[in-house]
Formats: sequence, C-alpha cells, structure tokens
Amino acid sequence: MNNFMFKNPTKLIFGRDTVQRIGEEVKESGIDKVLLLYGKGSIYKNGIYEAAVKALKENGIEFKELSGVKANPELSKVHECIEVLKKENLQGIIAIGGGSVIDTAKAAAAGARYESDIWQVFEGNGEIKEAIPIFTVLTISSAGSEMNSCCIMTNEDENKKMAFTSDYIYPKVSIVDPAAQFTLSKEQTVNGAIDVMSRVLELYFEGVKNSDVMDEVLEGILRTIIKHVQVLINEPDNYNSRAELALCAVLPTNGYYSIGTKGCPLVSHQLEHPLSIFFDIAPGAGLSIVFPSWMKYVYKYNIKKFVRFANKIFGIEQGTEDERVLKAIELLRDFYKSLGAPVSLKEAGIRYEDLAKLAANAAELGNARTIWVLGKEDILQIYKLSYE
Repeated sequence: MNNFMFKNPTKLIFGRDTVQRIGEEVKESGIDKVLLLYGKGSIYKNGIYEAAVKALKENGIEFKELSGVKANPELSKVHECIEVLKKENLQGIIAIGGGSVIDTAKAAAAGARYESDIWQVFEGNGEIKEAIPIFTVLTISSAGSEMNSCCIMTNEDENKKMAFTSDYIYPKVSIVDPAAQFTLSKEQTVNGAIDVMSRVLELYFEGVKNSDVMDEVLEGILRTIIKHVQVLINEPDNYNSRAELALCAVLPTNGYYSIGTKGCPLVSHQLEHPLSIFFDIAPGAGLSIVFPSWMKYVYKYNIKKFVRFANKIFGIEQGTEDERVLKAIELLRDFYKSLGAPVSLKEAGIRYEDLAKLAANAAELGNARTIWVLGKEDILQIYKLSYE
C-alpha cells in the first residue's frame, strides 16, 4: 500500500427531495448571482428545472441561463460560458446535469479567472490559481464529476480530448437526488453504469500490491453495480437501485477509493476518447467495447489480480490461471452485451481502416500507464482486438 493523504472539500447532499436545497446552499455561500448551466432540456421533463429555479427565486438568487451542453462536452461551449460569466459579472455556476455539464462548468469556472485560454491548462501549459464556485445538481450518475477535482473536455477544432485536475474545481456543494434519474432512458442508465464500472476496474487493476482493503471495497462496488443496473432496466423508477448506483458513481473518483493506490489512471478512458471525438459514441458505450480488450491484452502483467477478479466477481475457481481470466473477460463482455451495450467497434459502425487513426489520436495523450505502459502500437492492437 502506498502512502496517502485524503481530502475532499465537496459537500454532498444525497437523497430524495433534496434539489430544493440548492437555493439555500448558494445563499449560505454569500452568492446572489449565478449562471444556470444545463444540457438539451431534459431537466424540464423530470421537474428538476422547476424545482431548482423555484429554490433560487425563494432565496433571492439572480440567474442567467445557458443550455446546449453536449453529451461529449466541447471547448466552444466553455468559451461561451466564460463570456457570459464575465459579461454578467456572475459569482458562481450551478450545473444541472451529468458529467458533461459539470465538467463544462468546471472548465468555465477556472477559465473565467485564468489570464489566457483555458485550453492551455488542459495541455499542461498553465496552472489554475482560482476558480468561480461551482454547485451541482446531478441528473445522471456516470463520471463522478459531482465530487472530484477532474475535468475532461473535447477541443473540437483540434480533435483532442484532454483532462486536468485542480483543487480549485471541486464543486462546493453537490446535490444527488436518485429520483431525479427516474426518467433516464435504458441506454443512458446502462452507459452510466458501464462508465462507473470502468472507473472502478481502472483503480482495481492499477498495479499496487497489498491493497486488500481497497480491493474488497471495489469488488463490493462492482457486484452492487451489476446487481442494480439489471434491476433498473426493468424498473427505471426503483428508488433503491437508483440510490445504490448513484452512490457507486460518486465514490470511485472522489479520492476515497484511491487511498493507498496510485490514483485512478483512466487508461481505458484514454482508449475510449477517440471514439467519442470522431464518432460521437457515448463514453459508456465506448468503454464496453474497449475495456474487455484492454484486459485481454494486459492481464498477464498482473495475473494474480485478474485471477482474483475472476473469482470474486464471477465465482470462477476451476481451470488454469489463464483459462479463468479469459473466461471472466468473456463473461464481462457478455454482461455488457446483455445490457444492450455495444461490444465491438464494427458493431458501432467503425471501419477497420479507421483503427490506425484512432490509435494515433489516443497516443497523442502520451503513453497509457497502469500495470503496463501502452504505446501507439499497443493501443492499435487493442483496437484490433475490439473490432469484432
């Protein structure tokens, strides 16, 4: 186990009928004028918009609205947010949505206080020293952005998807009402669950030895996700299963599950990024394609952990180590398929001749590091494994 320091300043308000708390939380922070940021309007259908606006008005909070954040968030929307923040002299941002909206808010909050283009920070050529306070009302559990210091963004002009982390972009307050997710489609629920599973598995396989406590916790999270996403396919308004999945999504990236490890390497997300850039594939759908292939490509470099995964998650005890691991990978792939998620690049409409372009784009982010360092050729081989 590695040395560690744990800190998370986000105040998490979790439970039914908590959205109306947003007004008083903003007011208690000494803020009276905010940007209300959201996506394409689904918050009108599930009642979240009405509840949030009512809470703001009751607490005397002025707000300007900006909508249109895409599922794969783009830098141009961040620039638009920054312009509104500066022009209207707004003191905070309320992000109502999932990871894409929250990450847009984080980038804009930092960018409004940054002397140059915020994309410099994504590329590692700048440092955040302050940011406008961020508040979130979550509507889909997936990325865990509601309680972490990470921000991922696509620069659509340069075909790059990059991230940065900063203590200044932790949300000040995040509200998670599982009932707000009752109206999510099956596809959105499944994609969110797979994204969360991938983040858990990235931590699980990242290579630190003697991490029994975290291994046991992460295995429990995986089993919980597998159980409750299947319930939600048939019962989308099952509050208990929504709550279980929502809590599973909050924890893997908020620092708690990284205790004693190297942190979340997000290597599979690096493999997924080109799929969303060039083909607008949702992150969860891209991860269901590439993650089993990544596992197959690297498992021998940490075979004991993969054998443990086979036993603890799928109950596989018979056969050689290789046989058990390969069977577990196939069962994971079959599980994704049973949820209706894509499990091959071909199925997702990607041509074989596009694989080299995808690998080159992923490699631009640097070598993918976890239990094994992946260069461009390694990434290409994983895409080939993912093709059919």
